[in-house]
Amino acid sequence: MFPTKQNLALVVAIVAALGLGGCATYKEEFATINSRLDSLDAKVQSAAQSAESANQSAQQANQRLDQLEGRVQQLETAPRRVPRG
Repeated sequence: MFPTKQNLALVVAIVAALGLGGCATYKEEFATINSRLDSLDAKVQSAAQSAESANQSAQQANQRLDQLEGRVQQLETAPRRVPRG
């Protein structure tokens, strides 16, 4: 009942095959997860760029409103003209 070298080699080969087979499955799962993470990262980068662009547009709009507000105040405080006629 003592294991022979052939039996021992067979057991080692079976254990190694099962172990390596499990690694291949994990590699596929990790590849899928990494692919999803890459996709999410690209979406986050795109959203960040869109947010930055919107922020710049809002700042420009605020500057224009500030310019218009000054002009409106100037017109409101100007003396009234007497209509001709």
